[in-house]
Amino acid sequence: MKDNKISTLIKDWRTAAVLCLTLGLAPFFPEPHILGKVRWIAGGAVGMGLIDWLDFFMHGLPWVYLLYLLNKKLF
Repeated sequence: MKDNKISTLIKDWRTAAVLCLTLGLAPFFPEPHILGKVRWIAGGAVGMGLIDWLDFFMHGLPWVYLLYLLNKKLF
């Protein structure tokens, strides 16, 4: 019974949206963290170390997950 509730929660796009608004955008000031990382990568990723790449993937994973769920739902 408990596994069914967890499975339903994981497959819900609203869970992914909450993850995007919290982990995906945090910290929020002075700009969302993921946007700073994307700008850094778009600028050539000069000076990015391993920890920066791991940070980028950690903050980007909720967005990839949300896109996956929306794609699965729409197509």
